[in-house]
Amino acid sequence: MGCRSEATSVVTWVRRDRRRVWHGFTQMAAYEETRPVMVERAEGRELIDVEGRRYLDAISSLWVTTLGHRVPELDQALVDQVGKVAHSTLLGNGNTAVVELAEDLAPVVPVSDPRFLFASDGASAVEQALKIAFQYWWNLGEKSRSRYLVLGDAYHGDTVGSLSLGASGFGTDLFDPLRFPGVVRTPGYRHVGWRSAALEALEASSDSLAAVVIEPVVQGAAGMYVASPEDVRTFAEACQRAGVLVICDEVATGFGRTGRMFASELCGIAPDIMSIGKGLAGGYLPMSATVASAAVAAAFDGDDLGPRTFYHGHSFGGNALAAAVARRHLALFHDWDVLANVAARAAQLQELLGPLAGLDSVAEVRSCGLMAGIELAPPKPGLRWGRRVCAAAVEGGVLLRPLGDVVAVVPILTSTSSEIERIVAVLAESIERVCL
Repeated sequence: MGCRSEATSVVTWVRRDRRRVWHGFTQMAAYEETRPVMVERAEGRELIDVEGRRYLDAISSLWVTTLGHRVPELDQALVDQVGKVAHSTLLGNGNTAVVELAEDLAPVVPVSDPRFLFASDGASAVEQALKIAFQYWWNLGEKSRSRYLVLGDAYHGDTVGSLSLGASGFGTDLFDPLRFPGVVRTPGYRHVGWRSAALEALEASSDSLAAVVIEPVVQGAAGMYVASPEDVRTFAEACQRAGVLVICDEVATGFGRTGRMFASELCGIAPDIMSIGKGLAGGYLPMSATVASAAVAAAFDGDDLGPRTFYHGHSFGGNALAAAVARRHLALFHDWDVLANVAARAAQLQELLGPLAGLDSVAEVRSCGLMAGIELAPPKPGLRWGRRVCAAAVEGGVLLRPLGDVVAVVPILTSTSSEIERIVAVLAESIERVCL
């Protein structure tokens, strides 16, 4: 095989990238030194760089890719919709692609008689949920309900509202002056007594709470901390008995990631409001939605342009191309029995990761469905074991992502048995190279 020309080399592309593109959560001054993967194309569960090297996508391209890359049926759905209309505003008008998607989603989401407000990303879906909960009480005349009960270690997105809900970390402490103050925070899932603390805070604050916001079962970006579904159900039901709205942030946990279509189903709860995103359109296009029960939505009914109206909306909310792909994606979940594969691969992943928990360099292994976190145990600060292990895995052809010193393993839902074996084998080798 001949040498690639300079114009197609990774080095050239990274230099061009560094000159003009600003990457989120990335120190651009060090970008070239970190040897980023420069993706040109993809096939199945693999990403392919500009020099033809293949990497198994073991983070589902930041947890958004569900069925794989270049799925022919999803490609065709996109092409078919292009022949109709790419986008039309939902502010005061509709489009058939979004109506059909909402109709297909309605029996799938665990929300009573749901209504869908579409956006483009998870943080925006959470932001919408916060505003809906606030205005819900305002429309009912209960203006003292303006606070939110949230859990420690939570991550709900990067908008100022969603950032206010989340715990500090990942460099976001800088924005503390921008966070709104109406937040009651109790310990997160890594604390054994999280449920008791949350119930106590609920009892003390219920009269002033607009809503409780939780990531059901798994706090993903926090480091894959996993809660008992029974504990989550007990807490959520207590909130609803107290008359406090329950918002479930299922941006990361939705669409099969935990083994059920939504993690709320694992808990047996019906949230009043849900935020969904990431896997909604199979990773093809940016799309998210805030799902409200009919009872919540009814509080916004009133005169045309009156004060009960929800004055919020995004230019690309309800994009027709994304809606068409999302609808076909939803059908494929059923046609391919994706959840059965998730159950099998999740059991395999848990079994294969088990031996890593016995290593001195590993503090803990946590998993739920196809979401796993391997927490490393560096002997002193500053060793950047998480970053270095993931870099070693890239050299082995597997793309992983560090959450500090927790290595996140989030395989595509259609991954095969041999691909799960490959992911864990490369991860184990990388830990041995870096940490032992």
